[in-house]
Amino acid sequence: MHQLFNYINECASTSLSEDDLQILSNHFIHKKIRKKQYLFEEGDICRYMGFILKGALRKYYVDEKGNEHIVDLYIENWWIGDTESFVMKTASIYNIDAWEDAEILLITRENSLKLSSQCPLFNELLLRLDERNNILAQKRIASSISFSAEKRYEDFVNNHSYFIQRFPQHIIASYLGITKDTLSRIRRKALKR
Repeated sequence: MHQLFNYINECASTSLSEDDLQILSNHFIHKKIRKKQYLFEEGDICRYMGFILKGALRKYYVDEKGNEHIVDLYIENWWIGDTESFVMKTASIYNIDAWEDAEILLITRENSLKLSSQCPLFNELLLRLDERNNILAQKRIASSISFSAEKRYEDFVNNHSYFIQRFPQHIIASYLGITKDTLSRIRRKALKR
């Protein structure tokens, strides 16, 4: 729980009080997920958003041909879930599974709403997360539309180099929307420079 407290304190305008810490502790559930185990699968309703304490996970969907498409990658101190399913209580089109053994703090929609009213700093955190997520989504869309595969990989390395050690090349290629062969070619070219 201390990782979450530290995370909130880094994002918030003021520090959490002892009362805030107690309130937060009462709203989260600690869960361990083994490597290759699902947090949820396509067709499930995302009943929890999670804060990752340990491990690496991925969010993906499977197209009609059976191909996996990586939508997001997650590691420690990242939030995880399917916001649309969580908020609208609709079936998710995504799968989220653990790429490594993981530990996550989970919160339900109901507890998230309660906590927002009981702890102003948590509400502030949610607003900042929404802002960051919107900015990142816009950048990812612009990158997908207008950047070459080389530029997407360069941008990925510059902004998310920590993923390179945690996920294999085929996962990173899927996240970037390119083939594994294209990624290999780009990496070889980069090494020659």
